[in-house]
Amino acid sequence: MLDENLVMNKTLRILNQEPGKSSTGCRMGAVIARAGLGKTAVLVQIALDNIFRGRKVLHVSIGEGLEKAKAWYDDMFLHVTSDLPTDRAAELAEHVQRNRMIMTFKEAVFSRPKLEERLNDLIYQDIFRPDCVVVDGFDFSAADFEAVADVKDLMSSMNLQVWFSALSHREDERLSKEGVPAPCNDIADLFETIIVLKPEPPGINLHVIKDETACVVPGKVLALDPSSMTVQEG
Repeated sequence: MLDENLVMNKTLRILNQEPGKSSTGCRMGAVIARAGLGKTAVLVQIALDNIFRGRKVLHVSIGEGLEKAKAWYDDMFLHVTSDLPTDRAAELAEHVQRNRMIMTFKEAVFSRPKLEERLNDLIYQDIFRPDCVVVDGFDFSAADFEAVADVKDLMSSMNLQVWFSALSHREDERLSKEGVPAPCNDIADLFETIIVLKPEPPGINLHVIKDETACVVPGKVLALDPSSMTVQEG
């Protein structure tokens, strides 16, 4: 049994949720930011937090190779376990390897049918059955409401928690009524939780714009440590 108290102080406890807690049966979250602000770092910490709590995570990387995604996990793992004894860190590293799978897609290939096909292959062959999916690199600017709703329907049918990264642009100032920026402003209703990363000197802050799971109060502000990119209390 893993003692999660050893590692949870540096990860996203505040955003964690037991499967099925959402009223929809599926929690879908988005981490929105401009390029280079830390979207992938936050997604990887959400994934590690789930793994440390005994869940299995599928990391879907769109447009990036396997090695780059793996490097993010290696770097973040070193940061969140830096104060642990060597043998304990090694035990946790083995646990991560057993409970995480990385799946890559080319940008033009990713779709709900393709994801469903590959997920079913994993599950039906008893290779890997995830509890949580993180999707990095999905192009929300090229997807309409129906396409995103279709992916959510898949996640809900499999009772999976899912988190996406979403790339915003400085020149696009569109906002939803809740303050959700483009490219997710028109599809904000599909998400239970939305986090926006903003550069606010002296660093980068995470603003919880929306949460319907009672895990965190909307308006909560967290911070990214500029040296390690780990999430801290604001």
